[in-house]
Amino acid sequence: MSSLDTSANQADEKVKFYMEEEPHQAQGTLLGFWIYLMSDCMIFAILFATRAVLGSNYVGTPLPRDVFDIELILVATFCLLFSSITYGFAILQMQQNKINGALLWLSITGLLGVAFVGIEVYEFMHLMQLGATPQSSASWSSFYALVGTHGLHVCFGLLWLIVLMVQIKKFGLTVANQRRMFCLSMFWHFLDLIWIGVFSLVYLTGVIL
Repeated sequence: MSSLDTSANQADEKVKFYMEEEPHQAQGTLLGFWIYLMSDCMIFAILFATRAVLGSNYVGTPLPRDVFDIELILVATFCLLFSSITYGFAILQMQQNKINGALLWLSITGLLGVAFVGIEVYEFMHLMQLGATPQSSASWSSFYALVGTHGLHVCFGLLWLIVLMVQIKKFGLTVANQRRMFCLSMFWHFLDLIWIGVFSLVYLTGVIL
């Protein structure tokens, strides 16, 4: 065998090694996802700033303290916060390599997320019936932009959750699926933190002031 053939075989073996043993760098994935979350933070920071500036422009429209159903919003808040706890239980089951347990807690997390989105959709419809529409004032426009953007993120997270559950059901708790679970966990907890800010700035401030 010539030296040229030997070099070609060695190159093929290296390519095969990298394709089979290191198909994807976990650290690179997590770092990239952190960068994405930071970019999302910038988006929400802009929306929070817009809300802070325009939050008092309610001329000719209903005031938040007159139309907000704070008890219903508290229910939605607890649904989202508890969903982070149930996702944590799913991570624990994953670390113990218990597929059914992980799928069970992911399902509960999804149900709590669906409940949150359902309450938010109901709230939007109720507010619009009372005249608090996105076109009614700058303040309500900023409200729908901030709360609606967060709601869209939750919907995206639910879609991601469904796809992840299908992958786990089909392929098991592979290294790739565990990495995806960790990424979705960061995303889900990030949405919880953003919602705490939304609840404090929009709802509590709106009811008190």
